[in-house]
Amino acid sequence: MIYALAAIGALTIAVLMWKAFGPQVAAPRARRAPVAPDDDPEFLRKIAEEQRKNKRPTDEDGGLK
Repeated sequence: MIYALAAIGALTIAVLMWKAFGPQVAAPRARRAPVAPDDDPEFLRKIAEEQRKNKRPTDEDGGLK
């Protein structure tokens, strides 16, 4: 039983040492985080243009002034 625990401990230490001092793996490229629609300037510009385009003069509101 003691030999089994010693083998598991040695293996654990070997893995930890490999992770700490082994060959360094290049970090994956940081992906650009998704932008929420209300934070996206292109989306906000498009919405503003659509609102300006669809805005009607007050004379066409059916007589309401």
